[in-house]
Amino acid sequence: MIRHNRPLSTALIASVLMSITVLGYAQSPYTIKVQVEGLNNDTVYLAHYYGNKLYYSDTTITDATGRLSFPGRAYNKCGKHAIVIPGPKYFEFMAVTEDIIIETKAADPSANVKIIESEENKIFYEFLGFIGERRAIAAPYEQTLGDSIATNEQIQEARQVLTDLGKEVGAEQQRILAEHPDKLFAKYLNMVIEPSIPEPPKNVENIKQLQYQWYLDHYWDRVDFDDPRLVHDGSFHQILENYWTRVLPQVPDTLLKSADRLIQKAKGNDEMFKYITHYITFNSESSQVMCMDKIFVHMIDTYYSTGRATWMNNEQLEKVIDRSNELRDSQCGSIIPNIILPGLDQKTWISLHDVDAKYTAVVIWESTCGHCKKELPKYKALYEEWNSKGLEIFAIGNDFEPEPWQKFVEEQKYTDWINVSDNPLINAQDSASALIYGGLTTLKSLNFRTTFDVFATPKVFLLDKNKKIIGKQIGADQLGDLLSKLEEMEFKGIPY
Repeated sequence: MIRHNRPLSTALIASVLMSITVLGYAQSPYTIKVQVEGLNNDTVYLAHYYGNKLYYSDTTITDATGRLSFPGRAYNKCGKHAIVIPGPKYFEFMAVTEDIIIETKAADPSANVKIIESEENKIFYEFLGFIGERRAIAAPYEQTLGDSIATNEQIQEARQVLTDLGKEVGAEQQRILAEHPDKLFAKYLNMVIEPSIPEPPKNVENIKQLQYQWYLDHYWDRVDFDDPRLVHDGSFHQILENYWTRVLPQVPDTLLKSADRLIQKAKGNDEMFKYITHYITFNSESSQVMCMDKIFVHMIDTYYSTGRATWMNNEQLEKVIDRSNELRDSQCGSIIPNIILPGLDQKTWISLHDVDAKYTAVVIWESTCGHCKKELPKYKALYEEWNSKGLEIFAIGNDFEPEPWQKFVEEQKYTDWINVSDNPLINAQDSASALIYGGLTTLKSLNFRTTFDVFATPKVFLLDKNKKIIGKQIGADQLGDLLSKLEEMEFKGIPY
């Protein structure tokens, strides 16, 4: 079943990102002047990077000789930019607080850039030329490494040449960092250079863990957290994404603490604060990693509901706050709301919190769901294996009419575990009010589809003996693996 509510990670993310990137900025006293040979009264765009994506910032029309100009960017909006000409074709440059004059040709603008004025861009394009020359040298040797008939001597030579070229590039990078440490391009360059892990002390145990901890502690040394311009380049997005999805263990509680520490580093830098906060928030909301919604709710509570997300308008804020509230009752680590619904006879009311079991799997499903029909036999087998070890299944029928659900449960003999569901009669307004005020059930029980953010079935939660959510959005096979892991952790005395 598909619910009409959709996660934020589609249209709203795009609109939020655009609202972040098109905010107005103060006029700069500098100018960006360009002549593109081959253009004649053509429309040209100024585009800027925000992370690894380009967004249009301004537009103008060239004169008959291809000349154009744009006002310079304010300091906090400086960064890697592009001039986009008809084609579309474009070339990149560094927009900084200095006058910039560039010439190129419409036929191949990126290959014909000539920097007339701008120290920053002279350094940038000298490095691009250096890299281009080394790539041309490397190309045939890279082909050799991929050649199945290459001799051992040829392969060894190719490896040596490529190693030497790599050292040349590294030396050139270090020269730029040493001679031009305050240039924006140098800061961008520094961000893509991996920290060099020192040799560990001799006879130390857990060398890999020690090296990992050093790498973690020094990962962000290459970033100037006081410079708002660093987010206007793909390299910042690259190292942020690598840190969040690969360097950090994908454990929600660990990620949550790391998120707050990283955001704290950007305190006072509005551009960087926005980028990091936005990335973590919507990465966690759209993540396929189990229990990442816990981070999303934390981010909304900490940075959005408190008025710190000043780049969002009221409508956008309302949407993200509503979304976090939809996920609040079903986030990992919280005690699940007590669901009280009638059982298979539709007369006997059964309380989830009254289920006495070491583990409880809440399975929300429906009789017309094809995927549910494939999964339920697996849950039946799992139940038969794990029931004696402490597993109970609290199956909530998502059918709006009870008859198909009752018939399917009886025919397929899914009667050993607990079955509950609602029906149109108890959901009628007068009936629902009477049942709630009479203490027989709760509003969250009758609204379990909203309570548990049910936009597709089956939806599964694994609870511990205290009805705390310890797993969610997992299939029967993964649930069995998780139960085995939890039992192993308990045997070793490891808390979960």
